[in-house]
Amino acid sequence: MTDRCRFVLSCLPMSVVLAASGCLPNSLLLTPVDSSRALTETIIYREAAFTSEKIAIIDVSGMLLNAHTPQFIGQGEHSVALLTEQLNKARRDPKVKGVVLRINSPGGTVTASEIMHDEIIRFRRETGKPVIASLQDLAASGGYYIACACDEIIAQRSTVTGSIGVIMQLIDFTGTMAKFGVASNAITSGPNKAAGSPFEKLSDDQRAIFQGLVDNFYSQFVAVVAEGRPSLDEEKVRAIADGRVYTASQALEHGLIDRLGTVRDAVDSAKSKTGCCKVVAVRYHRPTDYVANVHASSPRTPAAMNIVNIDMSKIYDLATPRFMYLWAP
Repeated sequence: MTDRCRFVLSCLPMSVVLAASGCLPNSLLLTPVDSSRALTETIIYREAAFTSEKIAIIDVSGMLLNAHTPQFIGQGEHSVALLTEQLNKARRDPKVKGVVLRINSPGGTVTASEIMHDEIIRFRRETGKPVIASLQDLAASGGYYIACACDEIIAQRSTVTGSIGVIMQLIDFTGTMAKFGVASNAITSGPNKAAGSPFEKLSDDQRAIFQGLVDNFYSQFVAVVAEGRPSLDEEKVRAIADGRVYTASQALEHGLIDRLGTVRDAVDSAKSKTGCCKVVAVRYHRPTDYVANVHASSPRTPAAMNIVNIDMSKIYDLATPRFMYLWAP
């Protein structure tokens, strides 16, 4: 490609680039896509020609946030809303007999993990349909928290899981600010209103306040694990819940999971719990996403020109204290 063509491609609008000659291939394929955001269903595999009973495979991946996942281009999914939408689709379909929850997540915020856990419990209670957790590469902290809402937890042999605990990461800019002669003056209604600010030193009293909150959320996590794992009581959970992660075999030894297996084993388990002999495995996804098989889907978002979503408020969010069920070494 000549320097002139490179200049055209980098500087001109798409309509002009398409009209340019000599800089593009001889043909161009335009594929119309569905602009609807409503979930669609794709059959991954069918075990028998005429069977209609379904097992829905639902993905929970990435950071668990009670907000849209930040992206450089466009806006990502809302973790809590997406899971709820997928469960509602499985709830409304009488042919869906069970759900496999494919979890690949390091966790996320305390509230997002709690809501997602509660939505799974509500789905099971109101529909009677079993939910089997299939742990993938990583199902740690909040990822494990939501797995405890399922009827059974199955992990790949190479899964990393556990990390039962809470973290609140604070940033202190005061030393750097002092070097540059910068000072922060916050006018507050009380001595603890600015506690946790990256522009203020954390006092011992303020640290004790935050430690109390962390301990409270930790107790909630322990209680959820003890409730979801019948073989464990709170004392046993606390003995292994020091924040560390476990391999799948270690997790099995400690009673954190039920057995080792693949996502296909999880489908088989859902079948056995519902009495189904042959099923259709289905996935839910956005219309523009490409779903190839039982293991993963690849986003296929239409390309956008000159649309870059940069939210400067997110920079401040990075320094905002958050309580996290998260493994982020």
